[in-house]
Amino acid sequence: MPYKRKDSPIWWASFVDASGCRIRRSTGTEDRKEAIAIEARWKLEVHRQKHWEEQPARTFGELILAYLDGPSREKRSRERDEYSAKRLYPMFQGRELGSLTAADVRAYIASRRRDGVASATINKEIGLFRAALNWARRELEWNVPNPFTGRKLKEPEGRIRWITREEAARLIEAARSEPKALHVADFIRLGLHTGMRKGEMLGLEWSRVDLGANLVYLGSVNQKNGKLGSVPLNSQAREAILSRARFRASRCPGSPWVFAHEDGTRIGSIRTAFDGACKRAGVHDFHPHDLRHTCAAWLVQAGVSIREVAELLRHSDIRVTMRYAHLSPENVRAAVKVLEENRSRFGHAVALNDLENTG
Repeated sequence: MPYKRKDSPIWWASFVDASGCRIRRSTGTEDRKEAIAIEARWKLEVHRQKHWEEQPARTFGELILAYLDGPSREKRSRERDEYSAKRLYPMFQGRELGSLTAADVRAYIASRRRDGVASATINKEIGLFRAALNWARRELEWNVPNPFTGRKLKEPEGRIRWITREEAARLIEAARSEPKALHVADFIRLGLHTGMRKGEMLGLEWSRVDLGANLVYLGSVNQKNGKLGSVPLNSQAREAILSRARFRASRCPGSPWVFAHEDGTRIGSIRTAFDGACKRAGVHDFHPHDLRHTCAAWLVQAGVSIREVAELLRHSDIRVTMRYAHLSPENVRAAVKVLEENRSRFGHAVALNDLENTG
């Protein structure tokens, strides 16, 4: 019979599967009669699987737990997957995968849009479900449909938010005023002066920092493009690293992480402290990834070529970097000036030709 756990109002079922293993699964309901019916259906499925070799019905919860515990653990976007799963859970909790249709996908998208969620975020959420289903079909040989295929929404042009150097100085100063999160100031400085991604910085190990060469090395598992690479450190980025080194020496000398807590464990998130610093500094609508945008904007405005910026930011497609080209109007002015100079030379040649003809 269904039972309740102390930490949940939901009824749980306990039964033995076709392989003889004890299964404890949430029925997803607080209604006891409904829970009894669900448990009975699951036991019937086990009977059919055991005696008739039928495949058991698979549920959303079973799929997501298996995916997060499997391939998602190897992804750099693991945190993003967990967030997406939490958003999917309210609508798909307890749903059998075999019953999913395109109408369910449309209903989910409509619901998230009513909540004011951006298309890019919705795409990440339905993308997780799509990837999990494809994985289950391919690796676990589950015979389940995938109505999420081909449902990607059109997204607006990528968001580019950058701040001025004066705003950056205020932001760093605001971050330094938080004694319990002094690492955020170093995180901001390193991001502004290297263009590294949030995950690359928070996952940075001391073994990949070369202060002699002023380089940070990134392995294939550390980068979004899955390639080997390195990032140069200027004086500001170097000082941010040295600040972390001083913290390590005094608080957690054995920690392998550049951004570590006092006990040496890795800092997994800076969202709360970062948002607090932005609020105190009066810097609005600014996220950790925007440090990377700011780095690119400053470089382009200083006259660095788009190709060099692409190499520093490790963009696999230069079209991504071209989004910053409009921040360097001087390049366009130079191009127009070339046309003007060519026109002058052309006009001079025409005048000489006219003189020769009249002569």
